[in-house]
Amino acid sequence: MKYRMALILMTLALSAHAKDDPAQTKREILQHRAIAAAHEAAAKCMEAGTDEELCNAALAAACKGIAIGKFCGMKHSHGE
Repeated sequence: MKYRMALILMTLALSAHAKDDPAQTKREILQHRAIAAAHEAAAKCMEAGTDEELCNAALAAACKGIAIGKFCGMKHSHGE
């Protein structure tokens, strides 16, 4: 919950800054799309029955330089 609030606040701060700079807005849009594509690929990897560790490794590689953290800017529970 604490991480979700931090992410929301960071997003609001970034969006406020981006309104002043159209080029920054465009970069952020592209970054979000790249992150989304990496997560979609990870989901397909897991749907195919590939080991979760291998899918997470591929996710980390795809997100290198575009997102923060081990899970490409997103982390959630797996029912643990």
